[in-house]
Amino acid sequence: MENFTVETALEAAAELQKILAARTHRRKVMGQEVEVPGQLGEALKLPTITRRLNSKQQRQRELGLEAFEALWPTLSGHTRQQVLDAIGWYDPDELDWEDKRSNRRPVVGSDD
Repeated sequence: MENFTVETALEAAAELQKILAARTHRRKVMGQEVEVPGQLGEALKLPTITRRLNSKQQRQRELGLEAFEALWPTLSGHTRQQVLDAIGWYDPDELDWEDKRSNRRPVVGSDD
């Protein structure tokens, strides 16, 4: 489970907006088929959440964080992973031993 702060939630919300806007669909406009950007971000009220997270008032930022944390579990696993990858979020327990980000120490044991 991810623990977001106002700053990380703001960063994740911005990336989520980009990811959702990149999803396009076809629509007929005046008899012609056109590709339109996805509007799921607006339906999920991401602009409002982002505006609250950017607010100067602490209460508004807290409301934005609560709204984002309520939205996060409703997203698909694939979408959540895309957002986490885009913001550079990683789980240190899932890293390879050779990964420089893993701060693991060698297991101390007997040299049998």
